[in-house]
Amino acid sequence: MIFRSLAILLLLFPVLLSGGEKHNVLFIISDDLTSTALGCYGNTLCKTPNIDRLATQGTRFTRAYCQATFCGPSRASLMFGYYPYASKASGYTSGRKEVGADKDSWAQHFKKNGYHSARISKVFHMGVPPDISKGSDGADDPQSWDEAYNSKGPETKVSGPAEMLSKNPGGLKKGTGSSQSFNVVEADGDDLVHSDGKTAQKAVELLHKYKAMEKPFFLAVGFVRPHVPLVAPKKYFASYPLGKIVLPPKIPGDQDDIPQNSGNRRTTANYQMDLNQQKGTLRAYYASVSFVDALVGKILTALEATGQRDDTIVIFTSDHGYHLGEHDMWQKVSIHEESAKVPLIICVPGKNPAVCHSLSELIDLYPTVSNLCGLKIPGNIQGKDISGMFDDPAVKVRDAALSSGKGRLLRTEKWALLDYGKKGELYDMEKDPKQYDNLFGDSNYAGTLAELKAKLKARLSEIQKNDLGEK
Repeated sequence: MIFRSLAILLLLFPVLLSGGEKHNVLFIISDDLTSTALGCYGNTLCKTPNIDRLATQGTRFTRAYCQATFCGPSRASLMFGYYPYASKASGYTSGRKEVGADKDSWAQHFKKNGYHSARISKVFHMGVPPDISKGSDGADDPQSWDEAYNSKGPETKVSGPAEMLSKNPGGLKKGTGSSQSFNVVEADGDDLVHSDGKTAQKAVELLHKYKAMEKPFFLAVGFVRPHVPLVAPKKYFASYPLGKIVLPPKIPGDQDDIPQNSGNRRTTANYQMDLNQQKGTLRAYYASVSFVDALVGKILTALEATGQRDDTIVIFTSDHGYHLGEHDMWQKVSIHEESAKVPLIICVPGKNPAVCHSLSELIDLYPTVSNLCGLKIPGNIQGKDISGMFDDPAVKVRDAALSSGKGRLLRTEKWALLDYGKKGELYDMEKDPKQYDNLFGDSNYAGTLAELKAKLKARLSEIQKNDLGEK
C-alpha cells in the first residue's frame, strides 16, 4: 500500500510542481479610465464600491503605466507584447499587421494552449462611438478568439437631457456635438440600453455557460465608458450634484513651463470651458465611472455564483489614464502622470491581498499571466514577468517604466522625464508628485537630465534591437 501511494505521488509530482489545473482568466479593461477617479486610489467623491472591493481582494498596483497614451497602440501593445516603438503599431489597428501573422496575441497564446478564448466588446481597438453605434468589430483580431461578441449601443442617440460642454461658450448650442468633444447625456432607461450594459449581461451569460466547460477560459471584457461621449443612465448622475464637484487645484502659471505640443494642448482654454462646464464634465465622467463599476459588480457576482471565483485570475485595468482638469488639461495623449499611469488590480488565487508600489507596465500582463497559469512565456515578447510581486510586493523587476504619446516618458522611482526632443519636462516625483515644477531647463539638474536622456536612449535602442524576434 505504501509503495502504491508513493507511485501515485510520483505520478502527480509534475502536476503539483506546476500548480495543478490552469487558472481561468477574467480580464476586464475600461476605456480612458484614470486611477484618480477610483476610491481605492484615493478619490473620496466618485463611488466605485465594486472595484474598491476587488482591490481589497487582490494586488493593487500604484505605479503601473501604459505603453501609449491613446487607445489603438496601447491595446496592441498589451495584447501582442510589443512596445509601439518596436512594432510601429499606431492609430486604428489591432497590431496584427505590424507584428505579423506568425506572432501570437496574449489571448491567442492561451487559446493555443488549451484555453477557451472569448472577447466581449472593446479589447483590441474600436472607434468610440462609430464602431459601438454600428455594433462592428472595429480593429479586432479574429485569430485571438474562439468566440467574440460586439455590444451595439445608441451612444448620443439615446433619449435624455443632453448638453455639449466643450467648445460651446455660454452653452448656446443645445444637444451634442462632435463625438470627441465633451458631450453628456443623462440617459433614460436602464443599463441594458447601452453597449456596456449589454457587455456585462453577455459576460454573466458566458460565465454561467463556462461553468460546465471542461477546459479553462480566457474571457476578455471591454467597457467603453468613461470614453467620450459621456453617456450613462440617469441614475448614475444622481450621486453627483454640480455643487459637490471639486476641480483639481488651479495653480497660477502652471502651464507656463509645459511645452505646447499637440499632446499638451487639450486645455480648458482651448476647449473654451467655463467653470460650470468643467464641473459638468467631471460630474458626467464620475457618473460614467460609477456605471462601469456597477457592471463590474454584476460580473464578479456571477463569477462567485458559478463557483469559479476561487480558480480565476481577475484583472481590472484601463488602456491609459486621463486628465480631469489637472494642469488645466483634459483627456489623454499627454505623457504626464495623469495620462500615462493606469489603475491595475490583479487577484490571483491563493495570493494574499497587497498594495504594490514597484514599477510595472501593461505590457507585463502577457508574460506574467502566462507564467501564473503554467504556460511557457513566448521568447519574442517584450514585457517582463512580474509574478514575484504577488508573493512579495516589494519585489522590483523594473528600474524604469516607458510610455509614449506626443514624446516619450521615462518614469523611474524618483524622476519623470517627458522627452520631446529639444524640449521636455523633468520632475522630481518624490518632492513634486503632482508635476508642478519643471526642472528641464534648470542648470542645477543638467547632470540628472543627461543621465535620464542616456537611459531613455539606451532603453529605446534595446527595444528596437529586440523587435519582432522569433517566437
